[in-house]
Amino acid sequence: MKKLIFVFTILVTLATTVAAQSNAWIAETDRAKFDALRRSGLEALYNLDYDKAQKDFKEISQLYPTHAAGPQLLAARVWIKTLYESRRLQSSLYNSESFYSSGDDKVDPKVINEFRTLTREAKRLSEVRLKQNPKEVEALYWLGATEGLKASFEEAVERRHFAALKDGDDSVDHHREVLKLDPTFIDASLIAGLYEYVVGSLPLPIKVVAGVTGFRGSKKKGLALIESVARNGNWARDDARTLLIVLYTREKRFADALANARELSAQYPRNYLFRLEAADALVAQAEVERSAKNTDAAVKAEREAFATFEDLLHDRTVRETVSRALDLVHFKYGEVLLTAGEGERAAREFLAATRVERAEPSLVTMAHLYAARAFDLAGKREEALAQYREVLTRPDIYAAHDEAKKGLTKPYRTESIAKTESAASGT
Repeated sequence: MKKLIFVFTILVTLATTVAAQSNAWIAETDRAKFDALRRSGLEALYNLDYDKAQKDFKEISQLYPTHAAGPQLLAARVWIKTLYESRRLQSSLYNSESFYSSGDDKVDPKVINEFRTLTREAKRLSEVRLKQNPKEVEALYWLGATEGLKASFEEAVERRHFAALKDGDDSVDHHREVLKLDPTFIDASLIAGLYEYVVGSLPLPIKVVAGVTGFRGSKKKGLALIESVARNGNWARDDARTLLIVLYTREKRFADALANARELSAQYPRNYLFRLEAADALVAQAEVERSAKNTDAAVKAEREAFATFEDLLHDRTVRETVSRALDLVHFKYGEVLLTAGEGERAAREFLAATRVERAEPSLVTMAHLYAARAFDLAGKREEALAQYREVLTRPDIYAAHDEAKKGLTKPYRTESIAKTESAASGT
């Protein structure tokens, strides 16, 4: 359940930037300039150019000081940059329940204060407009957008689960009100759609309780709403497509996830994260093909995934952004190789991540742990033991010490390998 809540609250990374259709808050003569700055800043943000995004969003704040867009966009930039620098924008560390309880990876208090100051101001400006006109669509939208952004930050960065749920619920309520007032405001369907999907994905006992308390959802309806934003939305189309990569993967619709990742990668060539998502989808699809005995298709997908990483490590287009995150690229390459059964090659990539200059400490710890597992799967027990011991010398992150102790006691095996070995031994 926590994983679903996380997906919900992390949701609208950039959906918070949607422009309203009302021009009341921005004079008609200023709208073109306002939109141009927003578009430029968002493009920079999607291309991981945080300095350019900061410049454009700050100019919005200076030119339109009574509008919530400036501080809200600046807060979104803080949020995404924080996830990027901590390697959380694309990593399997979320797969562990310990992610939600561990508080070891602290964020600089200055970053938290900056984010809170900006979202507080965005909320204040929205509420000032709503006092003048409680039914103003634009103000309602930006208020809900700010609440959604706060929920994302509270869950992903601060781990304040209940605060995230409260702000997430408020965000949904305000965007549903937007849709009641203006059903054509399709961008507001993004948050509502994800809410439908998450509640519809809850385990049955929890879903029953949620239904009694008035919370109902439908995975099918939620996906349909998000897909409609991806097709017909205005400013939130790319946000919806980004979110669909996550949801399609969850639904095992790997071909659809791959298509979206490829499209976004072509649109934002400096954003290597979309290529990483594409590689993940390719390996997942390869597993599907292998299970269906389509060996050639499986091999082809895996080779394309491996080539994606080789290109990332040598592509001049993304050299600047990738050079600041080589640890993550090597780590993800290792994961892909491990999934493909290439244990020894995977271990080399995990260890390469640990040697990157200024590598993120939490990722280094996990890279040693994953290297140990990869060595175990490759039958290199002594090398695996050395890596498990190395994990125990480092700060504990995401219960890495517990996992390392397990590895020291017994060689790591994937679930599928364990089942095969159990069947072979007759136990």
